[in-house]
Amino acid sequence: MIIATILYVLVAIVLTGMVHYSELNVADPVAFALAAVHQTGIGGIISVGAIAGMFTMMVTMIYSSSRLVYAIGRDHLLPAWFAKVHNQLPQHALGTVTVIIALLGGFVPLTQLVNLVNIGTLIAFAFVSLGIIPLRHHQGIDNQGFKVPGYPVTPLISLAFCLLLMSQLSLETWVMSGLWFGFGLIIYFSYGFRHSARV
Repeated sequence: MIIATILYVLVAIVLTGMVHYSELNVADPVAFALAAVHQTGIGGIISVGAIAGMFTMMVTMIYSSSRLVYAIGRDHLLPAWFAKVHNQLPQHALGTVTVIIALLGGFVPLTQLVNLVNIGTLIAFAFVSLGIIPLRHHQGIDNQGFKVPGYPVTPLISLAFCLLLMSQLSLETWVMSGLWFGFGLIIYFSYGFRHSARV
């Protein structure tokens, strides 16, 4: 994390030295900055690398999200069809997630897609940060309390930074996120709440 953070900061310093920071609010800031200083050849190579990176990210999301959908189906919060396994793979969950991610990647503008991923990740991190506080010594968990450096200050700082970053996102992103969240609530209360294996 420290190395990645340092590299991101160094790249940001170089980019803001090439182009004014107000012009870098684009989906491809590195290629944009290189094009601005007439280095289109290098910018093209970086764009190809970015596409390969996006493809890798989409494949990673397909595998991780399909396991999440499989687990939710196994708990009957989604139809058990999603929990069916063939050749040690949750094929129904894998196929469904692949189609959804392919459609989103193909038809949703990159900037909006990135913002949706950002707000989704930040919301998840915010809930994790908040959940650490009551769960660390929860009586229903059979352990002595997992370790959290700086507890309970660290989770609160993490929550505050998540909220701060979320506040910087556009209204459009909040509306789209709200629609997705509402869609999830509809599924939960129309199906998951009544069929959950945990009830």
